[in-house]
Amino acid sequence: MANDELPSSVVSVDWLLENLDAKEIVILDASWFMPGSGRDAKSEWINERLPGAKFFDFDQEICDRHSHLPHMLPDETQFSRQVSELGISNDKQIVVYDTQGLFSAPRVWWMFKAMGHDAVAVLDGGLPAWKKVNGPLVSGEPEKVQPDTFTARFRTEWVTDAQSLLSKLDDPKTVVLDARPAARFYAQQPEPREGVRSGHMPNAKSLPFGQLVKDNQLLSPQLLKQRFDAISDEDQHLIFSCGSGVTACILALAAEVAGREKLTVYDGSWTEWGAGLKYPVES
Repeated sequence: MANDELPSSVVSVDWLLENLDAKEIVILDASWFMPGSGRDAKSEWINERLPGAKFFDFDQEICDRHSHLPHMLPDETQFSRQVSELGISNDKQIVVYDTQGLFSAPRVWWMFKAMGHDAVAVLDGGLPAWKKVNGPLVSGEPEKVQPDTFTARFRTEWVTDAQSLLSKLDDPKTVVLDARPAARFYAQQPEPREGVRSGHMPNAKSLPFGQLVKDNQLLSPQLLKQRFDAISDEDQHLIFSCGSGVTACILALAAEVAGREKLTVYDGSWTEWGAGLKYPVES
């Protein structure tokens, strides 16, 4: 399998079944649950996972541990070291899934994109879709990983911070798309995190991630294109935001599948923007 043979940024369970034994492929379980869910993603991975799947912890491990914000993108040095420790090299094809179907896996897809690795895809439908076709599963303590060498090359265009985003809110070439539920966007429902204001950024548009997903799978490329065409022009720069930078990546993945090219995730998202009074908020 050549280094560019992932069919797209989203692969089907049928495709993965056919390529499950390919030595070039690394499977990552990127499951993550909202705080307070009572679920432990790593324990669930130990109990049930795709064959050979490694656990990618972007919430507590592969993240900027010095930031007060949750699961922020680490720098390229840390990312390189920790991905290498997972036994991943730059010539690997990476397939990411999560136990909810299509929720947190796109976050890890985006992280690899931001770190210069294009050979990465999300398993459409995740673990539920895999189970539906009776795909093989394993359980128990995983085998010890043999480290490899991965070198990250940070791409600034894939990520933005609050100050840079603030300067683009009035730019007609840019549109901010917010993946949170509409009730939170319009301040009809309080934010789940304490001390975070309700509402949205000036000129931002609401695009709840659930509008791009059906039965835990992405809509077709044609339908996704219609969704994005309805709220943005093809040549506009799309910046994605959400509560804490996870579901914004679903929008980024969907936009790429729809054919959009200028894609950026606001990593701090509403957890940063809505805290305090530094940044403008509308309801």
